[in-house]
Amino acid sequence: MRQQRWFPIAALAVGLFAINVVARLVTRFAFEGDDAAETRTTIVMFSLIGLVLAVYAFVVSHHRPPIEWIVPDLVLGVGGAMLLTVLAGPFVSGEQPFKNGSDAFFAQVALYLAFAAGGTLVGYWISVAMGRDYRSRSLKAYAETRRARPRKVVRR
Repeated sequence: MRQQRWFPIAALAVGLFAINVVARLVTRFAFEGDDAAETRTTIVMFSLIGLVLAVYAFVVSHHRPPIEWIVPDLVLGVGGAMLLTVLAGPFVSGEQPFKNGSDAFFAQVALYLAFAAGGTLVGYWISVAMGRDYRSRSLKAYAETRRARPRKVVRR
């Protein structure tokens, strides 16, 4: 089952949604009515989402080119998790998705996308800076094979 193409996408979406569920439950049971604590919990949740995506991008970029993991894995996985977070997540904390108005709804979508994109970029940039990404490793292997070949001797 883990070799199926959809498994990393679904695992990423479920993992990101689980972070949201835990944050909502902590807010609901530990900080009921405390706006400052709810704001801190939300910031921690978005930071964890960014951190998870940074680690995911760092690890995946070692073995596959970006076009193979950004489009299917991140777009579908993060998109699915975001939809679950904004549409099903409020029911976990006993609210409705549009209870606070459309501006709060779209602000949450924008924050989610910003932290997801930021985390992904940080993870990928760290991989590139360390020379561990797919392209850097391919170029290094190419350079080593070119150096390993003996020089052609030109006779005159």
